[in-house]
Amino acid sequence: MNTRSMIFTLYGDYVRHYGNKIWIGSLIKLLNEFGHNDQAVRAAISRMNKQGWVQAEKKGNKSYYYLTERGVKRIDEAAKRIFKLKTESWDGKWRMLMYSIPEEIRTVRDELRKELVWSGFGTLSNSCWISPNALEKQVQDLISKYEISDYVDFFISDYHGPHENERLVLKSWDLDDINGRYQVFIQEYSQKYIIDKNKIGKGQMSDAECFVERTKLVHEYRKFLFVDPGLPEELLPNRWLGSHAASLFSEYYKELAEPASRFFEEVFEDGNELTLKDKRYDVLDHPYMME
Repeated sequence: MNTRSMIFTLYGDYVRHYGNKIWIGSLIKLLNEFGHNDQAVRAAISRMNKQGWVQAEKKGNKSYYYLTERGVKRIDEAAKRIFKLKTESWDGKWRMLMYSIPEEIRTVRDELRKELVWSGFGTLSNSCWISPNALEKQVQDLISKYEISDYVDFFISDYHGPHENERLVLKSWDLDDINGRYQVFIQEYSQKYIIDKNKIGKGQMSDAECFVERTKLVHEYRKFLFVDPGLPEELLPNRWLGSHAASLFSEYYKELAEPASRFFEEVFEDGNELTLKDKRYDVLDHPYMME
């Protein structure tokens, strides 16, 4: 598992809910549980700092890292999508973004494409991206971020054929591939869930082991953010496995949550004067547990 990607997972599932800042020593200890060495962790957090995801803060001889505004925004958006068990109802409208970005700024075009995929847009045709979801704010943010207002047009429209709306979906996304990925996830984690639930019930699984498994679970499941556009139920095929995968993820997560949080709290340090007891939240009130 990529070190930088694992750090994002830890910030989203833990650090974000304990004040948003962590000592590099704590981060190293946590990632040691997954086989990442000290040098790899320091190199990864340094890259994230340069990329604007985290900011460093020095206290004495210790370095602490907290999410920037950009980092918080991305983490919160990801969390909202990861832990959503039900799709939004569809208003029947399609959002269409069309662009013609000059070759001399093709790096901007490449970055924009990545952002559109992340947000859930699909390609209807070359340089024409569509989504049935209400992503108006995300689009405006992207236009401002990349300063491309001269090169894009954005529409909210109805589809009047000659085919059905489902035809647009099939042209823009490979739902069979996504469903196949969900099937693999379900097959693997259904078995792991039963095994770990029994172990926890018998007291045969340590807090550290629960921490590792919960983090791996979130890390693996969040990969669907890059492939599943989160289509409304009205546009999904009959045998869609996304809902089954979401329910499995939620139940497995809840089983691991409390012991995993206990281990995290043993290692966590953020340099503030408040004790961990003052900052601790009830794990059942964790926003990830409330869907």
